[in-house]
Amino acid sequence: MPTYTLLQIVQKILNDMDAEEVNAIGDTSESTQVANIVEDTYYNMISNRLIPEHKELIQLTSLSSASRPTHFQYPTNVTAITGVWYDKSSDSSLEYKPVEWVEPEVFFRRTDGRSSDYTTVTDVNGATSLRIGNAKHPDFYTSFDDEYIVMDSHLSSLDSILLASKTRAIRTKIPTFSISDSFTPDIDENYFPLLISESKSVAMSLLKGGTDPKIEQAARRQRSRIQNDLYNTVKTKRLSIYGR
Repeated sequence: MPTYTLLQIVQKILNDMDAEEVNAIGDTSESTQVANIVEDTYYNMISNRLIPEHKELIQLTSLSSASRPTHFQYPTNVTAITGVWYDKSSDSSLEYKPVEWVEPEVFFRRTDGRSSDYTTVTDVNGATSLRIGNAKHPDFYTSFDDEYIVMDSHLSSLDSILLASKTRAIRTKIPTFSISDSFTPDIDENYFPLLISESKSVAMSLLKGGTDPKIEQAARRQRSRIQNDLYNTVKTKRLSIYGR
């Protein structure tokens, strides 16, 4: 199944609309309108679906601050963090262990109970003080503002702060879309028929004053097929994931 540039998608839609042929998106006002419709449809499509191509492995960004030794910043263009790990080895053997997500209330309950081996840390927003452990690797993390991650502890005898290079996380990114002839939308090839069908349906409705039943039927079929074919690799059913 092929992939298509934005110009090729626009040309396909214009052809089915019996519109003027173009060699570039900017050739006519109608082709520009169709390109904008494809962009809107693209973002609507990816916001309503878990698209595996938009998940990737990253390292978190440390604040690199001795006063906030376990603070990290969420990466930009991210809709979710679905897993965090930290290298808990004392050398370079790479012993990544999961760091559990907990709600802020749970984070407070667990850390407020500490009576030793902790440092008092003021959170980024300055609204509260935290008892951050200093004698062990992190076990859990939270976020108070959806911008910063706070882990519960660090092993100060090994590192004065938690290191970005020792983190591992899975993020769901927000891809960019460019209105240009050569741009190819960042989706797997099996999503292109759905993107074209749904864009065509919207374009027919907005620019021609009505939709074609056959186009609507094709879009429904593509939506149904996509739900059964999300991944290139067949995956077993997962009972739970931990979230951001």
